[in-house]
Amino acid sequence: MFDFEKLTVYTKAKTYNKEINTILKQIVIDTTIKNQLKRSSLSIVLNIAEGTGRNTSADKRNFYIISRGSVFECVAILDLLKDDEILSEQLFQNFYEKSDELSRMLYAMIQKLK
Repeated sequence: MFDFEKLTVYTKAKTYNKEINTILKQIVIDTTIKNQLKRSSLSIVLNIAEGTGRNTSADKRNFYIISRGSVFECVAILDLLKDDEILSEQLFQNFYEKSDELSRMLYAMIQKLK
């Protein structure tokens, strides 16, 4: 088993990515926005995994910072979709809460590596 597979944040990020992809199959949106949201949610997962494979705290921290930035990017895109009435307020809030949890978990990981 790889180290990243043992992390709760990794498991939650995978679930988040899957849920984003499920929603993207159900809604009709601009291809550019759709691709960006897919890439951002995937980036969360992949940067967590890559960060655990790094040898120095500074390298690990950098990948977790990038992952957290991707969480913020997802929230911004979801907020735009809500404003355009493509996502319901309830669905947006659901993703917002999950995003907040991921962000907090990643922030804690980043702080530990200072």
